[in-house]
Amino acid sequence: MRRLSLAIVLAACVLALPSAASAQGYFVPNIGADFGGSAGKCPSLLNDCQEKRLSYGVTFGGLAAGIFGFEGDIGYAPSFFGDSPSFGTNAVLTAMGNVVVGIPAGPVRPFVTGGVGLIRTRLDLLTTPTTGNFSTNNFGYNFGGGVMIFLPAHLGIRGDIKYFRSASDVSILGISLANSTINFTRVSVGLVIH
Repeated sequence: MRRLSLAIVLAACVLALPSAASAQGYFVPNIGADFGGSAGKCPSLLNDCQEKRLSYGVTFGGLAAGIFGFEGDIGYAPSFFGDSPSFGTNAVLTAMGNVVVGIPAGPVRPFVTGGVGLIRTRLDLLTTPTTGNFSTNNFGYNFGGGVMIFLPAHLGIRGDIKYFRSASDVSILGISLANSTINFTRVSVGLVIH
């Protein structure tokens, strides 16, 4: 599974490279919040979770002639399911390769984006006397939109909203859990370096 994860991340990076010398390349470290669907959905039977919605990541890519392009999007959400004394650490990692269609309007670029990639979930369950560590790699997809504002001195800002969903149910110890697809919405803002 690690080789598959690495292959997907490398493919996303290659797809995100500018396709022509005239492409507008960018790199965007960002911070965001996950909500809806699986985000903050407590796996504890006691329902004693404290919600944590923070996520952070990086988006990088390029727009040829400012209209069409590709980008890689990597995001990490620690405590995706919430914090609880009933279970240990948990997280969701997303690595997507996306197609971007933007509308150049001077320094302002509204855009829509969508693509496919990896959604990796991790959950450490605290049981007596051992701890169960469960990780699942799922094929997933995302789509959304936003706006980039290119400022002078190769800087700018970006805001976007994306919906993420795994294509299959989460499995633990090889057993697929019914109706357990990972789905959520992420809102993020970041500094554009272009």
